[in-house]
Amino acid sequence: MKRIKLFILSISIGILVGLSSHWGTEAMALPPAEDVPEEILRTEIIIQARSPVDGKPLTAAEYAQLQEQLQVIPPRQLDPKIRDQIFLLRIRKGLLQIFPFLGI
Repeated sequence: MKRIKLFILSISIGILVGLSSHWGTEAMALPPAEDVPEEILRTEIIIQARSPVDGKPLTAAEYAQLQEQLQVIPPRQLDPKIRDQIFLLRIRKGLLQIFPFLGI
């Protein structure tokens, strides 16, 4: 009697585990209905963009103009004293590589 109950219990648990593992797998494999396919998105012409600076929405012309402005590198504005200090540090580094025993 115990063996029959154990056998029925093990079969019922196996069936429940098998059914629950396959429950909803078809629905999980499909993308959401409102999701636009990637093939369609590749063919769309983008007419709006966001600014990389502050994230505001821009038109295509404004975005192109902003990209041109960002391409221009502003001239360096470094204090002459700092520039001299960097030059002296570079000379010191070069001398220490050649003469490591100087201790400067």
